[in-house]
This record gives sequence, structure tokens and C-alpha cells, in this order.
Amino acid sequence: MMFGHQGLCTSAIAFADIWYNKWAGGDREDNYSNKVKSQTRCNIKKDSGLTRANTTGIRYCCLFFARGCCPYGWECDYLHTLPDPDNALPDSSKDCFARDKFSDYRDDMGGVGSFNRQNRTLYVGRIKETGPGPETEDIVTRHFKEWGEIERIRVLQYRSVAFVTYVSEFGAQFAKEAMACQSLDNDEILNVRWATEDPNPVQKVAEKRRLEEIGQEAIKARMDPRIVDAMRAVRALEDGDILDDAGEVVEDPEPGETGDPEPKRRRIELPPPQEATSEPPPQPLGLLSADTMEGLKYFAEIRKRNGVSLAVVSQKIMPPKPLISGLGVADYGSDEED
Repeated sequence: MMFGHQGLCTSAIAFADIWYNKWAGGDREDNYSNKVKSQTRCNIKKDSGLTRANTTGIRYCCLFFARGCCPYGWECDYLHTLPDPDNALPDSSKDCFARDKFSDYRDDMGGVGSFNRQNRTLYVGRIKETGPGPETEDIVTRHFKEWGEIERIRVLQYRSVAFVTYVSEFGAQFAKEAMACQSLDNDEILNVRWATEDPNPVQKVAEKRRLEEIGQEAIKARMDPRIVDAMRAVRALEDGDILDDAGEVVEDPEPGETGDPEPKRRRIELPPPQEATSEPPPQPLGLLSADTMEGLKYFAEIRKRNGVSLAVVSQKIMPPKPLISGLGVADYGSDEED
């Protein structure tokens, strides 16, 4: 279902798709939010406090608190603190403000976001640059580090754009609402949106590895520690590693450090089986070897046991048939007999 609204833009008619929560045509946000600075701003040190959510056990944060003004105060049913990255939310399809996510992002990369991708990077536009790139990066870091631990910041100099990546997705969600239509040091009005996927292949590999590590940690947290220790011990035996008291692999020193040419990873060498000591067999004095004598003794014992004598059977040779004289065509009489 599409609804047209001409007041949302000055150049063309903008259409809002309420089913997919997307805009088509015109500006991607209204002119009012583009030009008007937010009247309130959250201050974590002064505004944080206890609410009813601390007693009821609700883990979601208050959206109005993030924007700087909650009319309910301590009677609010949501938390008035920063989201804890260590506490997992009960529903992964909701953000830290209990708003439902969508399967895809909006055209303007605003709104709640998507549940198909874990996005920790924010696009910050309309930054007023008054100095070199490092100075702008310091300003962005000072204003955005209040909402969570920052992993990295990338500033596009002379483009008034910065990309802020948080360690936790909850920090990015809170910072997006807290810094929307706010200003840094030069009274600008920021445009904070979700960033698209980084095309850098190095970052893609790092993000994939990070997600795999998070999945492994989640699986380990649900497993019995004794099973984890047993699997680690079995793997250490297979690889030939040595574990310390804490269950960690002890790395061997380099060959050059100890002067030992042995490899870095020591293999478990089983001691050779001890053979029963017996007297060496007597050396044969005749022409036949010891193995041949043993074989003859073995066959002699079998012959005595079965009572079979080894008689040499001479094969009968049939004498050859005498050759027939003549042509041998037929048994006819000759002319001389007549």
C-alpha cells in the first residue's frame, strides 16, 4: 500500500510503503528533521539511574532516555542505562529499545535496521571539518565514545563523512538514536544512519572470523566444562601438544633458543616393546641353514603324527604306439597279394 505526500519534499512527490517501511521518490527524510537540531541530549553520567525495569527484570533500554528526555523518570518501565553487551536480549529480532527489526534496511539506511545482518558501523554525515583528518577523528571519538566501546573510526576527509564501528551492536543502536540530529563542536546537525557492508575483503574476512569465534564461545558456554576439557585433552594427544594446569597449550621454545635441533612441536614417542630375552639359536654346522633344519623337523613331526610315509611314487610312462607303415589311408590289400 502506497501513500503519496507532497509536503515531504520540494522537488517531487515522496511515496511511503507502509508494508516494507520504505520510501520511494523525493527526499529520504522530511525537511524538518534535516534542519532542526535536537533540543535535548543524553548525558550518561548525569541522567542514568534506577527505574522500574531494574526490579521487573526488563533488559531493554528507554528510547526517550537515549534521546535525552524521558517524561516518566524513575517510573519508566525501561532501563535508563547503557545496554550491557554481555547480556543477550531475549529476542534477537528486536533492538535494544524493544523495537522490531525488518528483513531488509530502508532505502535511506535509517530506522531500526535488519535482523539478517549484525551491523556495528554507523554512517555519520554532515560533519563540519575545521582541521586535518586526525583532528576530526579526535572530535568524533570524543563525542561517540560515550555510548560504548569503539573498535575503529574512519574519517573521509573533505567529504564531511565518518564511519564509527562499535565493538557491540547494542552500542551502535544506542549511539544512532542518541546522536541523531545532534552536533559535535561546530553546531552542525549530524545525519546518522546505518552503514552499508564494507567492500574491503580484509574486513570481510575479519568479520567472518569474529562471527565464528562468537559462535564457538556460545557453544562452549552451553557445554559441560568437563566435556570441553576432555575434548581439549584428546586433541592435545593427537597433535602431540603439552597442556599446563589451566588446560592451555604450552608452546615449545624455538630450536635456536635451546640449541636443540628437535622440532618445535614434540611428538609423543611410545617406548619400544621389550622383547623377551631368549638364548640365541645354535648356529648350524652343516650345509643346510637353521631355517631349513627347522622346516624339516616340522614336516617330520607332521609325518609322525599322521602316520603317512613319504613314498616316492614313480609315474608310469606309457610306451609310444608303433608307427604304421605305408600311407595309412585305409586297410586295403595291395596288388601283390593277387
